[in-house]
Amino acid sequence: EHETAGAELIIVAFGTAARVAQSAMQTLRREGLPVGLFRPITLWPFPAERLAAQAGDAAGVLVVEMNAGQMVHDVREIVGTRLTRRVPVEFYGRMGGVIPLPEEIEATVRRWFKARPGKEPMSIHGEHE
Repeated sequence: EHETAGAELIIVAFGTAARVAQSAMQTLRREGLPVGLFRPITLWPFPAERLAAQAGDAAGVLVVEMNAGQMVHDVREIVGTRLTRRVPVEFYGRMGGVIPLPEEIEATVRRWFKARPGKEPMSIHGEHE
């Protein structure tokens, strides 16, 4: 985990996407946005208890993957069943071996903070859904 304590939004990513997400998180934190990163080392078994502990105080979770969203299902299951309150889980994915750019993740996170959960319907997706 990176900077998850006090984070309002937790980015969950693994592999190459996690490295890109970490770069984006660092930029966003320098801007004052309370963003953290949860990077599982193994996906099976998924570190469910650890994610639940990290996401418990967050207002939202953003899953970043370089695929159609396989891990997002695990994250939604964990966040939806192990937390005592609803925490929305959003997805940002790139397919076909396309690596997401830090700027794309940063823009997605900025949109999330503009449309904070509970204020209005949230749609954080950009042109690359």
